[in-house]
Amino acid sequence: MEKSTNQGFLEKTFHLSEHHTDVKTELIAGITTFMTMAYILAVNPNILSATGMDRGAVFTATALASLVATLLMAAFANYPFVLAPGMGLNAYFAYTVVLQMGYSWEMALAAVFVEGLIFIVLSLTNVREAIFNAIPMNLKHAVSAGIGLFIAFIGLQNAKIVVDSATLVSVYSFKGSLKAGTFTSEGITVLLALIGILVTAVLLVKNIKGNILWGILITWALGIICEFTGLYQPNPELGMFSVLPDFSSGLGVPSMSSTLFKMDFSGILSLNFLTIMFAFLFVDMFDTLGTLIGVASKADMLDKEGKLPKIRGALLADAIGTSLGAVFGTSTTTTFVESASGVAEGGRTGLTAVVAAALFGLSLFLSPIFLAIPSFATAPALIVVGFLMVTSILKVDFNDYTEAIPCYICLIAMPFMYSISEGIAMGIISYVIINLISGHAKGKKISTLMYVLALFFIAKYVLI
Repeated sequence: MEKSTNQGFLEKTFHLSEHHTDVKTELIAGITTFMTMAYILAVNPNILSATGMDRGAVFTATALASLVATLLMAAFANYPFVLAPGMGLNAYFAYTVVLQMGYSWEMALAAVFVEGLIFIVLSLTNVREAIFNAIPMNLKHAVSAGIGLFIAFIGLQNAKIVVDSATLVSVYSFKGSLKAGTFTSEGITVLLALIGILVTAVLLVKNIKGNILWGILITWALGIICEFTGLYQPNPELGMFSVLPDFSSGLGVPSMSSTLFKMDFSGILSLNFLTIMFAFLFVDMFDTLGTLIGVASKADMLDKEGKLPKIRGALLADAIGTSLGAVFGTSTTTTFVESASGVAEGGRTGLTAVVAAALFGLSLFLSPIFLAIPSFATAPALIVVGFLMVTSILKVDFNDYTEAIPCYICLIAMPFMYSISEGIAMGIISYVIINLISGHAKGKKISTLMYVLALFFIAKYVLI
């Protein structure tokens, strides 16, 4: 009786049947999304600690910002999108703003806080929603496919299947690792990641429920077996750590006192402060829009006009999450592209987000377990989800070159320029210019906002 009552409450709250999903599916989707992005709990403190920030405080701030922002996404929009401090934005925060430009991390937090406030205003005044709706449908499909290639590339890098080389990138050399004596510390993890990709693919083909999550867990379990048997030997110098949870320091929530409310607004009126703030603003805006377009498109959440219902709530959750994250002591909080892994599992409502948020809360007390999930175990999930997202390119009209070429440019720009926002910029610029010069712009009724965005992006490349 209690079970049916709970299910009735969840149905009424999240409208599960209306979105063709159920509690079990949403639960698996939430766990899967969390597992694919749990790395941020380890990576974000490592990056921000380079500025002098306390690692433990940043860990707690990261988990709390993710928890609150994701719950806001569920409450405001009922979408299966999960938020956390964004990769790329945290590197810009630490290595560019603080270490290269010489600003204190307290001032950088102030810039993030102000950026979030501006986003709140823009979200309430329809500016961000208007930008989302102005992008043509074909270009939205291309954004989804481009993100697929982008996260697949991230997965290949995380697993070290793809490495830096004289030719920019190349495949990992097993022969080289055997000669260098690094196979048991590095080469074996690359092999495990390759096995993980095949395992996840087979589970996907066989339509096993929770295939992506099972792929992560099986790959992690293989890593644990390899460590116990000596096939895998952790080497921190190579970035290879133990895959076994470390409970030596016990369980507890690290104090956030050293970063909480530590924003410095003393330079808020300076030109440099405004430059930094707008840099955060730009990257966050178009990364978020790109992620919403890509993941929503893949989940068939867009309506016939290519609009995302309740987008204002989603953008508002993202904006409030950014400002709250700065208050807690972390860099820009944004909608994570890894949300696509939960969507691929069938997640369609805010229940997926609530489950992921709950796990972020749990991670505060069980950090040794979540911090032990290795990148070679989550990389196969990103690569397989990348495949699922790339299929969106089939929806692009390739018979119309004025549509297909800008979509192609958008598609390749994301992985090659290593940025969702750059891919959107290139796609919009090329779409407007090609249609304008070829004489197709008038017939397609390209919105005024598209012209404004194209000019804005061109100005960005010329002036910045």
